[in-house]
Amino acid sequence: MISTRLYFGYLIVSSIGVMLCVLVAMAYLTLAERKIMGSIQRRRGPNVIGVYGVFTPLADGLKLLRKENVVPASSNPWLFQISPVLTFSLALIGWTVMPRGYGMVLADVPLGMRFIFAVGSLGVYGIILAGWSSNSKYAFLGALRSTAQMVSYEVSIGFVRVCIFLCSGSMNLSQLVQAQESTWYAVPLLPRRRRFFISALAETNRHPFDLPEDESVLVSGYNVEYSSMGFALFFLGEYTNMILMSGTMTVLFLGGWLPFTMPRLGAVSFSMKVVFFLLLFIWARAAYPRYRYDQLMRLGWKVFLPVSRSWVRRISGFLRVFDGLPS
Repeated sequence: MISTRLYFGYLIVSSIGVMLCVLVAMAYLTLAERKIMGSIQRRRGPNVIGVYGVFTPLADGLKLLRKENVVPASSNPWLFQISPVLTFSLALIGWTVMPRGYGMVLADVPLGMRFIFAVGSLGVYGIILAGWSSNSKYAFLGALRSTAQMVSYEVSIGFVRVCIFLCSGSMNLSQLVQAQESTWYAVPLLPRRRRFFISALAETNRHPFDLPEDESVLVSGYNVEYSSMGFALFFLGEYTNMILMSGTMTVLFLGGWLPFTMPRLGAVSFSMKVVFFLLLFIWARAAYPRYRYDQLMRLGWKVFLPVSRSWVRRISGFLRVFDGLPS
């Protein structure tokens, strides 16, 4: 009984620690994005609150907490308020199976990647419920755009993951990292990594695929009726999804915590690779113009989907011939 209580206590403390680390990383990711984009565009970023603006995320959070939470009279109040919480919570749940170092994982489940894929798919419900419950045409149109976009690019992301599963022979994330001890999958599967990153931009509604939040057309999209922390939770969920996608790409293509097997050094290696992908997210926002919606759908269904299916056939055929893949 005592050991069981200690085990559950350890899980609770570890979960809270991981959640706090992700929240702090997400808060300062917003600051890093504003500073880096300011540097790229030759202007000053946030530099008023604290040295070099280091306390800006804390001030923004306090400001949003103090604002009034306005619920439209014609909306569905319960669904309207639960939608941002659902979106943010699902973004955090994915970190329960993400290995951050050798043995540093909350739940080392055999189907860890399928769990992340399922949790990511559920994120659509928070957005579509927000658009529908707001009882606003702009919010509903933004929610429909986001749903179609996320569903379209989840297919190509799924096929890329199938390629990784075929190469590693496992869906366990820790075993998938250990399968890359000799060669990271980013080397033989470089085109797959590029398409996964582009699909991740669309999956997280990031520029240049931020059509659900097209200000010139939709007046901020599905979150147009939200204020205070409801508005903030949607963007916290978006940035948390960015970090989760970066961690997923690190595990799938860059060997996770490798080349280090010591937990602390492995965690540092993992974090540096995640930061690399986050910098690519920020750079894409500063460098590329926004796609039209027809171009977005065409890229997903007529380019990425056929190419991803062909790569699955090629890799399975190659492994069948040279590695004895069972039929």
